[in-house]
Amino acid sequence: MCGIVGILDSYPVNQQIYDGLTVIQHRGQDASGIMTSDGDRVYLRKDNGLVRDVFHTRHMLELKGNMGVGHTRYPTAGSDSRAEAQPFYVNSPYGLALAHNGNLTNAEPLREELFRQDLRQLNTSSDSEILLNIFAHELRDVIGKASLRVTPEDVFEGVAGVMRRCKGAYAAITMIVGVGIVAFRDPHGIRPLIYGKRSNHDQAGAMDAHMFASESVALDVIGYERERDLFPGEAMFIDMQGNMHHKVCANLPQCNPCIFEYVYLARPDSIIDGVSVYQSRIEMGKMLGRRLVRDWSDHDIDVIIPVPDTSRTAALEMAKELKVSYREGFIKNRYIGRTFIMPGQAERRKSVRQKLNAIGSEFKGKNVLLVDDSIVRGTTSSKIIQLAREAGANKVYFASAAPPVRYPNVYGIDMPSSSELVAHDRTVKEISDEIGADFLIYQDLEDMIAAVRRCNPSLDTFDTSCFSGEYVTGDVTPAYLAIVDGQRNDDAKSLSGSQLDLSEITDVQAAHG
Repeated sequence: MCGIVGILDSYPVNQQIYDGLTVIQHRGQDASGIMTSDGDRVYLRKDNGLVRDVFHTRHMLELKGNMGVGHTRYPTAGSDSRAEAQPFYVNSPYGLALAHNGNLTNAEPLREELFRQDLRQLNTSSDSEILLNIFAHELRDVIGKASLRVTPEDVFEGVAGVMRRCKGAYAAITMIVGVGIVAFRDPHGIRPLIYGKRSNHDQAGAMDAHMFASESVALDVIGYERERDLFPGEAMFIDMQGNMHHKVCANLPQCNPCIFEYVYLARPDSIIDGVSVYQSRIEMGKMLGRRLVRDWSDHDIDVIIPVPDTSRTAALEMAKELKVSYREGFIKNRYIGRTFIMPGQAERRKSVRQKLNAIGSEFKGKNVLLVDDSIVRGTTSSKIIQLAREAGANKVYFASAAPPVRYPNVYGIDMPSSSELVAHDRTVKEISDEIGADFLIYQDLEDMIAAVRRCNPSLDTFDTSCFSGEYVTGDVTPAYLAIVDGQRNDDAKSLSGSQLDLSEITDVQAAHG
């Protein structure tokens, strides 16, 4: 999970890209980068850290040009070094810079192909560098060695070559120096990518500005009109004159957007594949509330309290369905650093106490239902339940707006290894005992799908792999999952200095509700 932005305008784009990245900072807080071009040269600034910390005035002044791409990195297994911050750049053909969100499931075979067949040297372990070099090689093959002119059809043939070779999830924006910007989305549309436009007609001779971003909110905030999402397998190319060209470059594309975007990853004010993230969370809350009423009609819940912050919408709807009080019982310290990169369970447990504090009057003597967006490891959930008990709760019940997370996600969300997922090989009762709840209820997967489809009935299927174990690309084998598990367990990550806990990723989302 990363955030990507690309802009082509009549005017300098450095500040626009910076502003866009700050809006989607929740998608990646490990590293940030911007590369711009004035048509002849490229200008780059990237480093580990938040957008606000990586870019200072002196850096912004150096990012010249009317075209550029930006990236905020979410650290995945084996991707914790400064060298792997994006955008990546290769100087042939023309000069290409790429920002990528997703994960290639055939990265290792491609790495070997690039070296043995395409004669390309890679400098990092990032699959994004692989994606860039595949595109560069395919585009070079299409245009030939002597061509100085690139047509839209050349670009689309190059993207088609990428889609033939690359498997997995990828939403990518590529800047071609002196040529334009091309954005493309994998044939399953797993990771989001949205296109927008802004009129510059008030300035004589100025062309319209064009923007691509991971979430529509990035377009909204800096004044672009959301035009539409890229289709699965589609490429959009904006040339230097501002002309937009588009083509579906994949055979038999299918729309399988990641359903975790709606319950958890995206900002609530975003619209992804025609679905209001906020409205989908309302529907999820309604569904879960109705299920609880069906399964436990004589419940004794006194109050519903959300775990800040992304679960608030669902929790409020549950309270309406159950006709019980909704209260804010936890206060979050906004200034505690991200806990999901801390090395080990002990640090994560400690950080929960630093980050959340209970309002005793909302818990004392009450039967409390805590609502969270999901349960991944269970470490955070058990600590929050303990906080509620220490605040005086009589009984502590727990509800998850997402189904049990039983399987790893291999499409760009670096979940822990299967053995470290609290729901893996456990029943709901066993999970409830593990986290210390008096009662636990999960969202049903079919209800979750129905909740999202209510917002856009044209969506038929989704990537639900972390809940169902069904991987839509069809190439994820038990052997591949075993390798993923080996890369993502606590021991492996402590050696690399990177420790992820998806249940803590909402730190930056706090400011966005």
